[in-house]
Amino acid sequence: MSSIKREKLTIDATDKIMGRIATQIAMHLMGKTRVDYKPNIDMGGSVDVLNVSKMKLSGKKIEQKLYQRPTPYIGHLKTTQLKNIFPQKADWVLTKAVYRMLPKNKLRDQMIKRLHFKN
Repeated sequence: MSSIKREKLTIDATDKIMGRIATQIAMHLMGKTRVDYKPNIDMGGSVDVLNVSKMKLSGKKIEQKLYQRPTPYIGHLKTTQLKNIFPQKADWVLTKAVYRMLPKNKLRDQMIKRLHFKN
């Protein structure tokens, strides 16, 4: 098997909608933009995203979207609204969106490592 040439994509997120950017990033990380795409091989390139804090959210996501995580207590969840997280951790929010769009298999962790943010 020959070595895979990885393409590099740079995206400026200024005034663009988060979901649209996330789908574009996920397609490139999977390698679906390539002519010789194979779903069982990690052929995707790397992605650099600029100005993540300036991206937009469509609809009422900023008010309605919730992120939940478990607490040490059985049956308890800690819930945080997107409007509280987004100003400080815009890159985390975009990473979470892209991560959930990638295929749920062993290649997902390798793919998400090629997503980088630059401000």
